[in-house]
Amino acid sequence: MRRRKFLKSIAWLTGGILLSRCTPARLLLPDGKSLTGTVSSNGKGLKEVVVSDGYSVVATSKNGQFAFVPHPDAVCIFISTPSGFAFENTEGIARHYRLLQDVDLQKSINFDLVPLAIDDNEHQFIIWADPQVANAKDVEKLMQQSVPDVQKLVANSGSGALMHGIAIGDIVWDKLEMFRDHDLAVKKMGIPFFQCLGNHDMDYRKGGDETSDDTFQQTYGPTYYSFNRGEVHYVVMDNVRYLGTERDYDGYVQQHQLDWLKKDLEFVPANKLLVLCVHIPVHRLTNNSEALYALLKNRNVHIMSGHTHFNVNVLNGNIYEHNHGTVCGAWWTGPVCNDGTPSGYGVYKVKGTSLQWHYQSTGKEAEYQMKLYVKEFNHSEKQLIANIWNYDPAWKNEYFVDGVSKGPLEQFEGFDPLAYELMLGPNLPKPRGFAEPQLTSHLFRTVIPAGAKEIEVVATDRFGNVFRAKEKI
Repeated sequence: MRRRKFLKSIAWLTGGILLSRCTPARLLLPDGKSLTGTVSSNGKGLKEVVVSDGYSVVATSKNGQFAFVPHPDAVCIFISTPSGFAFENTEGIARHYRLLQDVDLQKSINFDLVPLAIDDNEHQFIIWADPQVANAKDVEKLMQQSVPDVQKLVANSGSGALMHGIAIGDIVWDKLEMFRDHDLAVKKMGIPFFQCLGNHDMDYRKGGDETSDDTFQQTYGPTYYSFNRGEVHYVVMDNVRYLGTERDYDGYVQQHQLDWLKKDLEFVPANKLLVLCVHIPVHRLTNNSEALYALLKNRNVHIMSGHTHFNVNVLNGNIYEHNHGTVCGAWWTGPVCNDGTPSGYGVYKVKGTSLQWHYQSTGKEAEYQMKLYVKEFNHSEKQLIANIWNYDPAWKNEYFVDGVSKGPLEQFEGFDPLAYELMLGPNLPKPRGFAEPQLTSHLFRTVIPAGAKEIEVVATDRFGNVFRAKEKI
């Protein structure tokens, strides 16, 4: 205890240098000293609750007790909240952890959980990719557009419905002091939120990857951890590796995280649904994706990623990756992402180990799942293009010309017409001209007679939900 107070005194004398860091265990505890604690509820210890420092992974005894020697580089201790219990939070921000620097390590570290009043086998969650606010105007749009949309979703889910959110990185745009704006948004949305680190959420110019997470950890705790709800095991990981110079990073899961995940999954039955959240897509841009996939064999896995500012679903054996369109769209410059997917977020409904989902476009009803474009093709025909942004191979579509079915549309890769119009050009979009239209394969087309009066596209998702879009021409 005296050692920790001494470190704080030194930090004060040196302008707070040490206080800006998450102090690792090697500076707080003598070598070989164990951390001890309990996990309890209503005064009774809870058995088999998983506890970790990001390196060791243990389960509590029948009396809810745990003890282990922390890793020298550990900065916090966290629990994998078990099913049947509420997520500990502060105004919505998940607090399933204790920073080692903030607790008296000579005493027991205690977690007291509150049991849920209802069965959590059925619940919902939302995935917020890349809110990425950089200034007051961005925050204003976030608060006036995105937050009310989630509030409406929560209200429509009914009183007492279980819902949580996961922000999968780029919470802010390099200005880490704006984490407080995210926190205010979470408070207003009224559901617990877990946070994942993105490449724009890091500290630059402080060293290498080992120091790049300092502010994030001070604000949101561990950058990799797990929790449970119902029959789902949720895992959040950090696959952004900072390379030591400003904005220089790659997609990579560090070995100590892979080691931790292997240990964590040893406590998870193979029949559980596994939802793994990262910032950078795993199917592309994560350099050691195969090492991660190897740990996920023979499980029912859904990976949630962001980063790209477009929407795509990728199936890889037992793994389904949802690479989400973003809350900010094309960096708050218009209504769509680079591929024409509207600004928005993923909505997921869980029943046991079954998962259903849809993409929620900000300001639209859930039924809004595609956009149609009709343009001149030649003197006798027009071209119809449909962007079905949350398409995967299990979707079906059919188009009608003046009420007559003409069969399915042809899938192709191209540019969404609206994204092309809004973003192509040296000065577009304003004020962030670096955004460019992105080629996408969730486009479908055909040609129709120039004299047609009305076209309709009917799309059916993998769950049998039917969506319709009509255009008078």
